[in-house]
Amino acid sequence: MQDLSTEERTKRVDIVAEYGGILRQTEAFYIQSIIYCAQCAESAFSSYDECLAEGASPTTTVSKIHEALSHVAALSRFFWPVRSKSKLHSSRAERLKKAFLISDTSPLIDKNLRELRNALEHFDERLDEFLLKNDTGQFFPTPIVDDSENALESTAKIFKLVDPERHVFIILGEKFDFSGVRDAIDQILQKSVEFNEEGRLPLKSTSCG
Repeated sequence: MQDLSTEERTKRVDIVAEYGGILRQTEAFYIQSIIYCAQCAESAFSSYDECLAEGASPTTTVSKIHEALSHVAALSRFFWPVRSKSKLHSSRAERLKKAFLISDTSPLIDKNLRELRNALEHFDERLDEFLLKNDTGQFFPTPIVDDSENALESTAKIFKLVDPERHVFIILGEKFDFSGVRDAIDQILQKSVEFNEEGRLPLKSTSCG
């Protein structure tokens, strides 16, 4: 693939932005990419449910919710890109938010979820800092599935704990709430499948509410 010149790239970005963020002929590609992320997240959540029902090992159970939330993070970036100041990415995100009727109050953009995503993606760096501050005590480096309230009240140094009842993930002593995320994914998946059947995004969308 040949790189575009700066002038040509700027010209194309302006055209895409003026068109609303996504060109008509590329809408299906975004829809299918969103379906992939949403389906992968749903599949991982279902596996997580099965692990809980079958009494799977904590390591397996925690790995499934970790996997699900990684796909959730990837899906979230379609609507809230990391490079939010880029005209190309921001205009695409706005087009998708309007099409899917997603507002900035969505669980997918919640600060807590972003922090959880960062904690999972940069666990190694956080572990460095955690061990620098905590050089003594009772350490639990292997994943745990348990009551988060009891865990937070104890003096134990917990690396990863998932509380299925409260939908809480504790990472290196920090508490993260992932409740509401699954419903948001379900809604996006349902809409994206409908859009895929039509082969494009809605022509007219109401404002995000």
